[in-house]
Amino acid sequence: MALVSLQNVSLSFGGTVILENLNLQIEKNQRICLLGRNGAGKTTLMRTLAGEVKPDSGIVQTGTDVRVSYFAQNIPLDLQGSAFAIIANALGESGRLIVSYHEAENALKAGSPDAAEELEVLRQQMDKLEAWKLLDDIGRIISRMDIDGDWRYESLSGGQKRRVLLAAALVSQPDVLLLDEPTNHLDIDTIAWLEDFLLRTGITILFVTHDRMLLRRLANRIIEVDRGRIYDWECSYDTFLARKEEVLAAEMKDWERFDKKLAQEEVWIRKGVKARGSRNEGRVKALKKMREERKQRRQHVGKVNMQISQAANSGRDVIEAKNISFAYDDKQIIRDFSLKICRGDKIGVVGANGCGKTTLVKLLLGQLQPATGEVSYGTSLETVYFDQMRAQLDEQKTVWENVQPSGDTVEVNGRSIHIITYLQNFLFNSERAKTKVSILSGGERNRVLLARLFTMPANLLVLDEPTNDLDIETLELLEELLVEFSGTVLLICHDRTFLNNVVSSTVAFAGNGEVREIIGGYDEWMAERRAIEDAQQKALETEKARQAQQAKAAASESRPQKLSFKEKQELQSLPGIIQAAETEISEIQKRLADPTFYKSGENSGQLHSRLLELEENLMVWLERWEELEKKQS
Repeated sequence: MALVSLQNVSLSFGGTVILENLNLQIEKNQRICLLGRNGAGKTTLMRTLAGEVKPDSGIVQTGTDVRVSYFAQNIPLDLQGSAFAIIANALGESGRLIVSYHEAENALKAGSPDAAEELEVLRQQMDKLEAWKLLDDIGRIISRMDIDGDWRYESLSGGQKRRVLLAAALVSQPDVLLLDEPTNHLDIDTIAWLEDFLLRTGITILFVTHDRMLLRRLANRIIEVDRGRIYDWECSYDTFLARKEEVLAAEMKDWERFDKKLAQEEVWIRKGVKARGSRNEGRVKALKKMREERKQRRQHVGKVNMQISQAANSGRDVIEAKNISFAYDDKQIIRDFSLKICRGDKIGVVGANGCGKTTLVKLLLGQLQPATGEVSYGTSLETVYFDQMRAQLDEQKTVWENVQPSGDTVEVNGRSIHIITYLQNFLFNSERAKTKVSILSGGERNRVLLARLFTMPANLLVLDEPTNDLDIETLELLEELLVEFSGTVLLICHDRTFLNNVVSSTVAFAGNGEVREIIGGYDEWMAERRAIEDAQQKALETEKARQAQQAKAAASESRPQKLSFKEKQELQSLPGIIQAAETEISEIQKRLADPTFYKSGENSGQLHSRLLELEENLMVWLERWEELEKKQS
């Protein structure tokens, strides 16, 4: 039985059909990627599956005891409390108990006199509900997603709030997990961890993403929302792309044949009276049906047709940073970093959230001053900056007003274009162009900001997370534009495929203020990271082996050792050998001291040599005797 199913579901907003007679079943162990253009209805479909939106018609059915958890693209504004409490409360009764236990622990640390007794009662309840494992699960997810459990949710940034909400969705252990753009505002390491987590747990997921690497790794089924309907593809993403092209080509041929026949029938009906004879009433009715069918046809949404306004070339040298350092309070962000950016370079900036990527860009642009070092600039720079928070947009103004505050034309690369025509290139029709930005989706807002910025002539584009919320088709077009752009690009990005396809080098934060440049994109950065980590691991293992060998030798010296049979015999014989040597040495010394010895004609040289040999042997035998005695004791 399906975990969740839709049966003939339809939904409209303001007369616009969003979903039309949808049928969908989600089975256990499926990892379904939901694809579609911005505004196609992906989020609406997810909210319908989650029970937040009621369809105009049809049935949404959830299996008995099936738990559905929904991670929304938009951040709720009414949540309050600590990050730990919000995450734990996703576990229901057990979660509320865990929150109470966590608060009692904090009270005990703060010296509350009643906390110890309360903690013992809660401990017994935790034992009864077997909630300890859940507490461990919360701790692991909080740690891996770099969340401080004591954060106050209401004071967090948008990105931090999304991380807290994603952690709550993951820890709730649902049967079906709905994820709407889960990678937005996550750093690359956390995205990779999320992939592994979802694969390892085997949870059933329906997810929307623009991250093609995550899509390729996770999805074993593709559901596409297109013109109010869904198309089911039981295949990988790459197979879907190939099959989709074939389907679209076949559809266009069918439409061409239909339109040709319709045109022929329209010519026939205009011929006059004969066409309205009773014997042709069937043909007239068929024509009316064809007209209605043509009227109801939902055309493909056009393709985005973006252009970047190109300024005159900058100088060959664009920006050069020499040995710059920067710190906030006692936290070192950048230490002794140098970088030379030349005209035409496409440079990616990567690293963990909060490591200092935006700070580095501001230093390079002169918006911040380094503590040490210097930044110099080339000539004729025309800079356009894309802010990931979209602060340049006025949400109370329309799309038109944000792109062109005054007048009804924009100029792009020397051509004057009417604002409506220009916005249609970004998929905003005349009605949508007059809509306030506040009601647009995240992807549409990104397109508005791109439309605004691309009217500004530039030879240096600085883009801070431009890929968030964009649909894949728009993302791929943006890639092409940046690759073909003759100017310079500085790009902060967590989209691994985008980095691979666009950048020529990558500036990576390695921690503790270390920043380095790697030639190539994400794959090259990861290869270097692995090589460094392997070298560090090898060095660590070598040091551990050395320390273990030293410890073994020290232990061997400190503990008593038994003599072998041969050593025992040697020890027994050494006193006699030593005594005989000492006696012979004494006798030789007496003879050499007797004055008559030299008159006898004996060879004194031989005696001196023998004396020297005995003295050397005696030292060896004495040391060996001492060694064996010590070993025996």
